[in-house]
Amino acid sequence: MTFSRFLILSTIAVFGFIGVLAYAKKKPDTEKQVAHQEMIVIEEHATPEIIEVASSDDAPQEVDKVRQLFTTGPSKLPIVETVKYTSRVPWLKGRPAWITDYASHYSTSRHFIARSLNGKPDYFTQKVASGNKFNVFRKDKNFDFHLIVDLSKCKMFFYYHDVDTNERMLLKSYTVGVGRREDNSASGSLTPLGKYRLGEKVAIYKEGVTGYFQDSQVEMVQVFGTRWIPFDEEVEGCTEDARGYGIHGAPWYRRAEDGMLVEDRESVTRFESDGCIRLLQEDVEELFSIVISKPTYVQIVKTFSEAQLPGIEAED
Repeated sequence: MTFSRFLILSTIAVFGFIGVLAYAKKKPDTEKQVAHQEMIVIEEHATPEIIEVASSDDAPQEVDKVRQLFTTGPSKLPIVETVKYTSRVPWLKGRPAWITDYASHYSTSRHFIARSLNGKPDYFTQKVASGNKFNVFRKDKNFDFHLIVDLSKCKMFFYYHDVDTNERMLLKSYTVGVGRREDNSASGSLTPLGKYRLGEKVAIYKEGVTGYFQDSQVEMVQVFGTRWIPFDEEVEGCTEDARGYGIHGAPWYRRAEDGMLVEDRESVTRFESDGCIRLLQEDVEELFSIVISKPTYVQIVKTFSEAQLPGIEAED
C-alpha cells in the first residue's frame, strides 16, 4: 500500500470515529429534551383540573345588605316598610300603642324596631315620640330566613326567602366558630350536619345572670355570650337531635389582671365549641334582632357546594 493511499484511509477512519462520538453524545440530550417537553405538557394539562375542582365549591362573595333592613331611606329591602309612630292605631282600641304593640302587630322584634328607630345598633333604647319613623316587616309578604353554615370555612350565609315569588337574597355572610374536631362524627366535628328549624325559647344574657350548664351553676354570658337561639326540630338529613344545639355569642371570660368580663373573640373562626354555632357579639345581636320573630332554618354542611338553597337568586 502506498503512503498516499494509507493517508486517505486513515483520514476517513478518523472523521468516521468523530461522527459516531457526536451522534452518541447528542442522543441522550435529545431524549432529555423530549422528556422535559412531556413533563411540561402534563403540568399544563393538570392545571385546569385543579382550578375546576376548586371552583366547584365556590361560596358566595361576602356581602352585607342587613343595613337595608333597618334604613328608612329608598334603599330599604322589599320585605320591610317604614311606619310613622302614633299612639292611636286602628288595630288597638282602648289604650295608647307602644313599641311592644307595633312589634306584636307587625311580627317584628322590639330589638329590630329599636335599631331602625335609633339609626344604629342600639337594641334596647326604645324612646319614641309621635312622628318618629322606623321599619317593620311587611304584613303582606310571606317569607322566612335561611342560614347556611359551611364548616370547612367557618362561615355562615344569611338569606331571606320570599315564599310567594320563590326568590332568595343573600343578606350577609358571617364568620363563625364551630364544634371541636371529631373524626368519628359525620361532620368531622362536634357540630352536626343537617337542616334544623330554630326555636322560640331564645335568651338574652348579661353580666350577673346565672343559670345551669352541664349540671353546674354558671354565669351564662361566660358560656353563651349575650344571646342564645336554640335549634328546635330536625327538618332534613340531621345527624343529631336538635336538643342542646343552638346559635349563640362567643363566650366571655374574666381577665386575670382586673377581673373584667371580656369577650373571647378568638373563639370565633375556630373549631372549639361543644357543637353550637358561635358568633361575635355584634353579629349575634344583629341576627337575633332579625330572625326571632320569623320562621328561620339553619342548614349545616361540610362545604357550601352541598347546601340546598331555597328558591332562585333574586336580581338586585
